[in-house]
Amino acid sequence: MASHCRQHALARAIFAALITTATALPAAAQSAQEEGKTEARDASTLDAVIVTVERREQDLQKYAGTAQAISAEDTRALGINNELRNIQALVPGMSMANQEGNLEIFIRGVGSSNNTELGDPGAAPHINGAYIPRPRGLGGMFYDVERVEINKGPQGTLRGRNALAGTLNIITKRPDLESSGGYVQAEAGNRDHRGGEFALNMPLGGWAAIRVAGYKVEKGSSFENAGRMQALDPAGIQDEHGARVSFLYQPDDKLSVFAMADMGKEGGTGYPGATVYTAARAGYLPDDVDLRKVVYRGAQGTLDSTNWGAQTNVSYDFGPVALEYNASYRDVDYRQTNAQSEGILWPDRNIDPVSPTNPGGIDYDNYSTQYWMTQSQSYIHELRLSSADDARLRWTTGLFHFNEDQQVGYLSLVDKGSWYSGTEFTMPKVNGRSSAAFADGTFDINDRLRLKGGLRYTQEEKSRYGIGGNWALGLPGEGGDFATRLGTPGFVPAFMKRPNFDVSNITSQADMARFLLQGILAHGRNDTLLQQIGNVPNGGAFGCVDRPDIGGDTIDCPYKDWVQVSGIPAQQFGRSKFNFTDWRVGFEYDVSDDSLLYGLISSGHKAGGFNDTFDPQEIPETFKPESIVAYEIGSKNSFQMLGRSSTFNASGFYYDYSDQVFQDLAVIATNPTTGEATGYSLVNRNVGKSAVYGVELESVLRFPGNVMLNLNALWMDSEIKEGVVADVRSQNYDAGGATSLIDLSGNELPLASKLTFNARLQHTVELPFGTLDWQVLASYRSAYYLTQYNNRDVQFIRKDAASGEIVSDRVETAQQAGFPDRQRARTTVNAGIGLTSLDGHWRVEAWGNNLLDNDISQKALVGSGINVRFLNDPRSYGVRLRYQF
Repeated sequence: MASHCRQHALARAIFAALITTATALPAAAQSAQEEGKTEARDASTLDAVIVTVERREQDLQKYAGTAQAISAEDTRALGINNELRNIQALVPGMSMANQEGNLEIFIRGVGSSNNTELGDPGAAPHINGAYIPRPRGLGGMFYDVERVEINKGPQGTLRGRNALAGTLNIITKRPDLESSGGYVQAEAGNRDHRGGEFALNMPLGGWAAIRVAGYKVEKGSSFENAGRMQALDPAGIQDEHGARVSFLYQPDDKLSVFAMADMGKEGGTGYPGATVYTAARAGYLPDDVDLRKVVYRGAQGTLDSTNWGAQTNVSYDFGPVALEYNASYRDVDYRQTNAQSEGILWPDRNIDPVSPTNPGGIDYDNYSTQYWMTQSQSYIHELRLSSADDARLRWTTGLFHFNEDQQVGYLSLVDKGSWYSGTEFTMPKVNGRSSAAFADGTFDINDRLRLKGGLRYTQEEKSRYGIGGNWALGLPGEGGDFATRLGTPGFVPAFMKRPNFDVSNITSQADMARFLLQGILAHGRNDTLLQQIGNVPNGGAFGCVDRPDIGGDTIDCPYKDWVQVSGIPAQQFGRSKFNFTDWRVGFEYDVSDDSLLYGLISSGHKAGGFNDTFDPQEIPETFKPESIVAYEIGSKNSFQMLGRSSTFNASGFYYDYSDQVFQDLAVIATNPTTGEATGYSLVNRNVGKSAVYGVELESVLRFPGNVMLNLNALWMDSEIKEGVVADVRSQNYDAGGATSLIDLSGNELPLASKLTFNARLQHTVELPFGTLDWQVLASYRSAYYLTQYNNRDVQFIRKDAASGEIVSDRVETAQQAGFPDRQRARTTVNAGIGLTSLDGHWRVEAWGNNLLDNDISQKALVGSGINVRFLNDPRSYGVRLRYQF
């Protein structure tokens, strides 16, 4: 997905620019100590929104770029609290989905869905400006928040690696040096929603302060177990809590020291998905069935995730130059057992247990599932020097260093599988590093015209050591291939507790059997693997287990002619090293005191990497960093309407997206005699080029009677210019894993709607007993594709029996093949109403999120025989009571 720079792109850019600011009405009570009481805003003025998108505090209306700042009060009033991904309803062009705890952020069709240890986000998440490399549990930081800043477009100069699409920055509330106080909050809603939140601010002598905050939330799943195994809870049950302590020390106007530590814990039944492959093959489009009715079987889904970190910011103003040091550390320990299913329920589907009289039923005694473990320890250091804010040349320069160590485990088991019993990728050593030097500045040509420029040079490298590949057994019995049970209740994978990760010299059956058994910390109560290969490590024979729950009367002991451990995971290693330069140039021109015209050309990169190892004798193939050069021109305007301040902003943009990474096909095995390819696998390669262009409009209008209307519209088009790749939908393992090829040219980027439109109406009124406020948000998003395939037909292939060549087999539509990937246009509506007492202490709120109850697919995971949808939150509503002291 990429495209070379085109100077004519500026001709497409429209004269005007965007920015929807969440200039919030008081949808939540302000601190009684800080504000005294909540009052209606002066109808003649529009509050300034202060942001840090350029690493300096500035009025968002004076920022020369496309960004949004969303206040905590607005998100809470609209029912978005503790659900960070729902913030996309307020941000045109943003898509946020959650797969196995990874929050995937796409902005204007640009992002990343690679959640492996080698993947990186395409839109960089931050908390208080500190980069978060593994966005697991990010939603657990969304409490006691000041605002969320979203910066659209590449931010390579200011924010560095992986800010290819833009950035998301969660700004927490800082300690107040002067006022003591805080709040407690309780809420309840549908789906057994129960939650609470608190914060306490304590000044220490006027020169320091501490703020402590925490939250807890429990909520039932939006999914339903539609199968016959009713003891299984559906995925999506939430049980979360977290705490945060912040410290601020400011003895004078020169020195400032800020420190924060936080911890979040997630439990429940794991993150849900809806498998639509079999329903589509049965003739049902995902939009026409209930995606939340899932036929669960086998293992109970579980989630156990801990995310904690610490950060500090020390700054000293020397006068003409200010020095700032930032450091942060983040630790992630994520473990999940996937809830397994036989897909969704469709009309007249046979979901009764399989039996001799019902061979087409569901085998609920099947514990095939996936186990995930991700541990990450990352730290960041940044040293910055900057000029005074009133200097004619305002500059900043500095050094940046990032290091991350990971330990990763993934085990996919096939219960009752013949010949094949699982796939394991366990990596005890994964390291990523990035170092950069940067400089950025703005120079005043005169009182109206300013020039901007920036440069950042980055060096980064990745390395990995571990194992990855298949567990494979060949166990031919008298009646057929004997199956293996693996993963039944009580099973626990070993992952990092394996005694050894060196498989370079393991060749004998005894050593291979021993290595597989070392991958199991605890065997399940119905597992057979220990009985089948447990004697082999000591030179004994394979054991034969005649089990009616596996094969019944069709597979009997003893084994027939031969048995073997067919394969174990291969040695995995890899290393990549890249450097790149990001830059930006632009101008700002004050047409008047209330009108800003700007233009900007900027670049950004997403980290490169390497692929899995297929031959231990060869260095794995690498892929380069992805790159975007963005052109933007815009205008920001404030004006008086009906005696009240309002704004209108507009921008046009064009992205030249190059070196885009798509999955392609690699030959991993050949016939030693003929040289014919006999095995294939998917790899990441820089084979894509794309273009993205559009216009974004935003206006904040104030009317008599304390009424405010926020309007935001984005029209965008995207096109893949180049990209001939392997079509994973057609992968044929009978042909060694070969696929057909597909030319993606002319397709749209995934998640890139052509039109999104938001309208938010807010009103505040003073009553004799308090202040009443309400707001309604309507968000429209046109249809979009969930994958790069854009519902294109699937060309299936096969191996010709006579010639051995790969030939065309048949062509099926995307739906016939099980891979529809188009999401219909949808409108969502959020609303909230609140009443604040006269003294400002008490506040009661009611809120509703997705009131039309539209199911929207926010991501699809597509592969050979796989089409999984990850959905938005359904309708939710509740009430909240808040006391401020």
